[in-house]
Amino acid sequence: MDLQNLAERYLAAWNETDPTARRKLVEDAWTTDGAYTDPLVATHGHDEFDATLAAVQSQFAGLAFRLAGPVDAHHNVARFTWELAPEGADEALVIGFDVLTAAEDGRIATVVGFLDKVPTA
Repeated sequence: MDLQNLAERYLAAWNETDPTARRKLVEDAWTTDGAYTDPLVATHGHDEFDATLAAVQSQFAGLAFRLAGPVDAHHNVARFTWELAPEGADEALVIGFDVLTAAEDGRIATVVGFLDKVPTA
């Protein structure tokens, strides 16, 4: 199972601003009943996750998610750190850590996210 590629596809969905293309990425990468949970939201299924992506993109317009290091993986589980920053910027505004579990079909079954650095008011 190529969990590096799956993590990259996962972040690509966070970055895709075209609603039709984003939805296709979600459907291709996630199981139908896939779950996403972080400190701010819990979603189940394509519709809820896609709506979360759209909301985050609206809140952080012009910023992009990127891997902040290698994907560490074994069996069907991967963990990785990501950053949210303006394109080309060295310093990230938000840094997080996600744990992704893949289903037998190679798609995402669950992601549990943690926020390590968030902007202050």
